[in-house]
Amino acid sequence: MVTHMKILLTGAFGNVGLSTLDELLSRGYYVSVFELDTPKNRKLAHHYGDQIDMIWGDLREFTQVEKAVRDVDIILHVGAIIPPLADKFPELAEAVNVGGTKNILQAMAQQPIPPKIVYTSSISVYGDRRQNPLIKTEDPLKPSKHDLYGQQKLKAERLVRHSGLSWCIFRLTYITSMDKLDLDPLMFEMPLETCIEIADTKDVGLALANAVESEDIWGEILNIAGGQACRTTFGEYLIKMLDLFGLGYDRFPANAFSNEEFHCGFMDTQKSQELLHFQRQTLNDYYKEVAKKAKPTRWLAKLFQPIVRAVIVGRSPYYKIKRRKSPARMTIGQYLKQIKRTYLIMKRSIEIEDTITV
Repeated sequence: MVTHMKILLTGAFGNVGLSTLDELLSRGYYVSVFELDTPKNRKLAHHYGDQIDMIWGDLREFTQVEKAVRDVDIILHVGAIIPPLADKFPELAEAVNVGGTKNILQAMAQQPIPPKIVYTSSISVYGDRRQNPLIKTEDPLKPSKHDLYGQQKLKAERLVRHSGLSWCIFRLTYITSMDKLDLDPLMFEMPLETCIEIADTKDVGLALANAVESEDIWGEILNIAGGQACRTTFGEYLIKMLDLFGLGYDRFPANAFSNEEFHCGFMDTQKSQELLHFQRQTLNDYYKEVAKKAKPTRWLAKLFQPIVRAVIVGRSPYYKIKRRKSPARMTIGQYLKQIKRTYLIMKRSIEIEDTITV
């Protein structure tokens, strides 16, 4: 399909952005890409060549944003500074995530025919949901007290909703990608019993591309997650991933992980799936892909398992503190066995509620 619709994609060279860009290009769209001028981004831009209209700029600079917004029909605003960088540089993140969104909205409003905008927000706006993990879009928005990124996303959402423009807001869940398999220290911030529902980056890209072609999404806030077949707990997810990497989980201490407020949960995606038809990959599909990619190096990880495990656990700020207070260690597996019955009951009640809703 070839279309003359003009699309502006911010953050196109990030995880979700690349998936979205590839999906749009496969449909014959000519996409304007707004990105920071960095060596990495230059390399990616060279890869796409004349398939895209490359616009180098900074979301914090209004004149650059206004130039990019001119004469476009739809803006897919995916660009953002995400954790852990957002936590390390909160002022920069605020300027980009909130100020950059404000610049886009202001530039849109100045156009003779203002474009529409799809804004990608985050599940983090709902805050900690360990006690009530089934998340609906009408639920209260309470980002965790230390989650600056979630607070910034909520501020930006409010700007979008009160802009007087045509908008749709996507609240994205925990996004998985075969290009992002490193064990980030951010993982220690999530309590092990947290319910999570993954979504594959390509499925999110599909949702954004389908949004471009939909007449029914405007004014809607949509949860974007993988569906019931993508649900688990963070602890169970971690056990499976560590095993696939050859690192084992039986020696990973549970006290390396936070017990403080975080975010994530199971998302009600009935409306978003009906509108966008994007849910394809399941959690088991993802595990199979990870196993295939990790296979060549799994034996090496198993060989040096104690060393690698010590390096990874040593990156946890909680382990260093808790070890001094309590030398006794419970492993991830032992901890999950202790709480398993509670969460099986909770998960079953959510499945029943989902069935009733449908």
